Amino acid sequence: MSDTTDSVARIRLLLVDDHQLVRDGLRARLGDIAEIDIVGEAANGAQALAAVETLRPDLALVDVGLPDINGIELTTALAQRCPELRVLILSMYDSQGYVISAMRAGARGYVLKDAPSAEIIAAIRAVAAGGAYFSSALTAALATQSDDTAVLTEREREVLILVAQGDSNKRIAQKLDVSVRTVETHRLNLRRKLGIETAAGLASYALKRGWIRG
Repeated sequence: MSDTTDSVARIRLLLVDDHQLVRDGLRARLGDIAEIDIVGEAANGAQALAAVETLRPDLALVDVGLPDINGIELTTALAQRCPELRVLILSMYDSQGYVISAMRAGARGYVLKDAPSAEIIAAIRAVAAGGAYFSSALTAALATQSDDTAVLTEREREVLILVAQGDSNKRIAQKLDVSVRTVETHRLNLRRKLGIETAAGLASYALKRGWIRG
C-alpha cells in the first residue's frame, strides 16, 4: 500500500447536528475521504461542548438550528473554550445575516447543506488548513454588502485602526487594556476576514474608509 495517505495530515472532525439522518448522511459522504477522521457526533450544543473537551477535534462541522443553543451561539462558546478549534457552519439557511453573524462568532466558513459533496469536502480541507471557505452560492450575496466592515466587531475595528497607525501589539494591548495574545487573535481575525496580511494593507483599508488621516 502507498504511504501517500499516511503522509497527509489527518483532520479530526466533530459532527454537530440535531438530526441523526443528517449525521448519518455526512458520515456516508465523508467516510471515504482518507484524511478525514470523524471522531464524534453531537445532537446539541451541550453535547458538542462536552465532546470537544474529551475528543479534541481539529474542526467542528456545526448546524445553525440546534435545539438548545443555536450554532452561532455555540461557535462563540467553542471559541472561548477551545480557541484552537476551527468551526465550519453547515446550514440550510443562506441568509447574509446568518453568514455575517457566524463570522463574527468566529466561524472560519459557511457551507450550505445542499452543496455538492465536493464543495463540503473542499470547505473542510480549507478551514482545517487555516483558511476560510464560503459556499459559492453565498459569495455573491456577501459581495453586495453595502458596508463590508459589517463583518468586523467593534474591538477588531479598534485594533485595525491602531495597527494602521503603526502601534505594536504590545502598545495596542496597553491602550485597550487587554493581553498581547488577545491582540494577536484580533489581528488573525482581521487577516482572515479581510484577506489583508500586512500593516500597510490595513492602513490603506482604514485610510479609504476615513478612519485615519493620511
